[in-house]
Amino acid sequence: MNAQEEQRPPEKMINVGIFAHVDAGKTTLTEQLLLACGRIRQAGSVDAGTAQTDFLAVERERGISVMAAATEISWRGYDIHIIDTPGHIDFAGEAERVLAALDGAVLVVSAVEGVQSHTENLWRAFAAIGLPCIVFINKVDRAGSDVTGVCTALSELEELHPLVLSELTGEGTRSCAVRRRMPGDAALTELLAEYTDEAAEAYVNGKTLAPERRKALLAEAVYDRRWTPVLYGAALQSVGIEDLLEAVVAWLPPASRRQSAELSGVIFKIEHDKSMGKIAHVRLFGGSIRNRDVLPIHGDTDADGMPLPPQKVTQIRKCNGARYTDVGRIGAGDIAALYGLTRARVFDTIGAFRMSDAYRLANPYLTVSVAPAAPAELPALVSAIRELCDEDPLLDFRWEPSEREIQIRITGEIQRQILEVLLRGRYGLAVTFSGRSVIYRETPAGAGEGYEAYTMPKPCWAIVRLGIEPLPRGAGIVYDGGHVPHDRLFYKYQTHIRRSVYRSLSQGNYGWELTDMKVTLLDGGHHTVHTHPLDFFVATPMALLDGIRNTGTLLLEPMLNAHITVPEHLMGQVLSDITVLRGSFDTPVLRNGRCTVEARLPVATTLEYPVRLAALSGGRAVYATRFDGYQECPLALGATTRWRGICPLDRAKWILYARGAIQQDTDPGVRGKY
Repeated sequence: MNAQEEQRPPEKMINVGIFAHVDAGKTTLTEQLLLACGRIRQAGSVDAGTAQTDFLAVERERGISVMAAATEISWRGYDIHIIDTPGHIDFAGEAERVLAALDGAVLVVSAVEGVQSHTENLWRAFAAIGLPCIVFINKVDRAGSDVTGVCTALSELEELHPLVLSELTGEGTRSCAVRRRMPGDAALTELLAEYTDEAAEAYVNGKTLAPERRKALLAEAVYDRRWTPVLYGAALQSVGIEDLLEAVVAWLPPASRRQSAELSGVIFKIEHDKSMGKIAHVRLFGGSIRNRDVLPIHGDTDADGMPLPPQKVTQIRKCNGARYTDVGRIGAGDIAALYGLTRARVFDTIGAFRMSDAYRLANPYLTVSVAPAAPAELPALVSAIRELCDEDPLLDFRWEPSEREIQIRITGEIQRQILEVLLRGRYGLAVTFSGRSVIYRETPAGAGEGYEAYTMPKPCWAIVRLGIEPLPRGAGIVYDGGHVPHDRLFYKYQTHIRRSVYRSLSQGNYGWELTDMKVTLLDGGHHTVHTHPLDFFVATPMALLDGIRNTGTLLLEPMLNAHITVPEHLMGQVLSDITVLRGSFDTPVLRNGRCTVEARLPVATTLEYPVRLAALSGGRAVYATRFDGYQECPLALGATTRWRGICPLDRAKWILYARGAIQQDTDPGVRGKY
């Protein structure tokens, strides 16, 4: 759509994400979709660095996607916004943030490598948020492709009920073709009978539903994730591309399915431009946005959680890879880049829309320190890292004043390498990274209470009593506001306590983030004269840490699910390695002279294992991992970390700091109250 064209209505718009495990051919598929719709004249190449959605210099040099990129095509009267996401697990955060903006997904699976670890991660994410999906089995032209095996593996994924819409014809891996097929009228009516009473009645009476009715019912079944359409193809050879486009407009829901009656949207991606400043990528669910509109943004708050004034949009652009087109307005269902929102952050919402908790597809479990090559460049490095953290909040910038160093969180070595290239190319900064350290967590060892009566030095008055109890692994944090009456503790102060609890969970007894716990507000009190509005932000961290000290904590270590394939004669050595690494494994599977085993391994013991495995196998091993949660770890086998900043348990010093009487060197050039 150019600036002069009228936007299509939401029922004729679809926002689709393209997802895959790395090297399944997702970006190549995106290129072929652009070519088939006439958006480009010649398909670009990932290997040659000419793909439209891999436009960053680092992506073209490395031949991998590291950032999500949007483009737009038209097909059969529909505008389809496509977001091509990175397939490498180190950049899963990019895919995670895109999920909030989508109506449906295309999951690309290699016919050679099959269902891999990140394929399963992605499917779980779609299931968790109820995102309809089409599976495209790619590379059917390659030697070693096994479409039947891939379909079997897909059917074994939880809640994935494949409805195969393609079949292979021809002989040989290079001469095969793909033909789209649909079940016959009677067979399709029988399938739909499992889904609707209407189809069941027709089937029992020996009738078939009308074609348009069958299509509508099947689309509803796909929308509700009762079935997942599966197609075959070979993107590099342009095989199956038009069939996929037909499937997208037929079986993925239009933007109108998520339409709101009032202004409503979500910021799902942040970028920066040297001349234009911050760019906020927005999915709009309802209403419209024009140049110079002033937007109410939920989540845009100051350090004390108070809402900030609305922000003005200075420019609106539509994205097609690296190219932008100015538009004066966007409406419901659209995706665009907004300029002028200088305080915008990922997952801030616009107007009436409210985000539920985002699905965690990425789980950074390593930390590294970053230092400039020249000490004088430290302020510039801080500024650059802050900008990158705007774009990827999971980096979680932290300044360690005692060591004069910057710490960030990463998922793996590839991400660290890409960050080094970005800092050099985008900001002109040469940096060094420390060795990787594992990020542990803590959870309460039992149930207990924490208490704080902050009544001196006046004026102040805040009394907080919290209940703390452990939860099962993976439960996260649960806060229960309890039932403290308003006359005993004003509701606005109860809101302050809730906010402060969530802000106080970053460090426990061993210095690690707290998780898998429930915090309940048991009691509290205020004074109508002496209570200051911010007193509960001072008292709550002291009460929470008092409770954590009383309960004690258990150390938790991050775990990986590892899928390891090696030549058969090496499996004995691999199983021995897994045991030495404190891991566990399932029964190995032998096939065609190669052995595959699925193992659960601690991150801490496996940082260097991929290198050892590659050397052991002469490069013939396949080692694929995904994050697999946390489990309890004996303190002697784990690690503690020093407390960052001023601990609320150091009561006198904490109160002075929280009230602004003393300052902490939180980061270079930035100081302030809690």
